[in-house]
Amino acid sequence: MPNDSADLWVFGYGSLMWRPGFDYLERKAARLLGAHRALCVFSHVHRGTREKPGLVLGLDRGGSCRGIAFRISESKWETTMAYLREREQVTGAYQEVTRQISFVDMPDRRAKALCYLVNRAHEQYAGVLSRESQLELVRQGHGRSGVNRDYVLATVKELEALGIRDATLEWLAARL
Repeated sequence: MPNDSADLWVFGYGSLMWRPGFDYLERKAARLLGAHRALCVFSHVHRGTREKPGLVLGLDRGGSCRGIAFRISESKWETTMAYLREREQVTGAYQEVTRQISFVDMPDRRAKALCYLVNRAHEQYAGVLSRESQLELVRQGHGRSGVNRDYVLATVKELEALGIRDATLEWLAARL
């Protein structure tokens, strides 16, 4: 997945921002066009169960998303990919794609990055839910990676540290 400069990047927009779980050479604020961050995936493993699903973030089509891009050394790419596939593709709710990103501090600089877009055809795609429905799912969710509430709060904390506002996530955090 190298780009013109042979850099290998991974784009994080949720828990990858605050818990990447892999070695990286560089961490930079970045923007992805054509997709936005949304609590749109029912979690049956990491933050919930099939019986009591939680709700996690996905990159859904339209808009743009600010997040973090991680530059990975070529020697660590295979290990990183194996880790990400085990973590992100447990149920196949995401599509693993390469997309162009730009860097917040250098908007003219572009790179190709691995991104996990929500698979709208997957049974776990929640679509657009009311804030109240999101709150109910987050409150009940608990899975292999912990309590759903903690996932939302940690994401909001990271977004705040990056100067990124997300009205829905902030609304949820205030009620959790």
